[in-house]
Amino acid sequence: MKLTPLNIPEVIVIEPEVFEDNRGLFFEAFNQKKFNKSIGRDITFVQDNQSRSKQGVLRGLHYQETPLAQDKLIRVIRGEIFDVAVDIRTASPSYSHWVSQVLSSDNKKQLWIPKGFAHGFLVLSEEAEILYKTTAYYSPTHERVIRFDDKSINISWPNIKNSYLINHRDKSGLTLRKKL
Repeated sequence: MKLTPLNIPEVIVIEPEVFEDNRGLFFEAFNQKKFNKSIGRDITFVQDNQSRSKQGVLRGLHYQETPLAQDKLIRVIRGEIFDVAVDIRTASPSYSHWVSQVLSSDNKKQLWIPKGFAHGFLVLSEEAEILYKTTAYYSPTHERVIRFDDKSINISWPNIKNSYLINHRDKSGLTLRKKL
């Protein structure tokens, strides 16, 4: 497993070792012991989520407030997404900064997003299926949404051939400044 910290070093790209031959391929998608050693702390995942979205679907920017803040491990099992993490830790030197990574079933990369970050993604392929592990259970009363187009964050979302498909809840999210 290869780990590559992004410009905000707490957000890490994880690439598995892939064994491929004329029969197909094999890789270890997750190993708790190796993952904990790589991250440098013990992580316990309590929930696996799966979503399927069409091209142009933009989800996020989502996070959960304490005490149910979530660490997330994101991977794509079909298709391709532009995945984004935004630092919302007010005391952080990278507060309001964002990092991104293209995750796909072809590149098999995963993205580790720790607590204190909002998360969102845009589906680039015709359809995408995303799996993500979380360290806290989903709690509607703790979930918050920051607008995907918040000018103070200024995410450079990729251009796609059609307009973005965004649900009402995500369109009506708060700006980062208003969330405080």
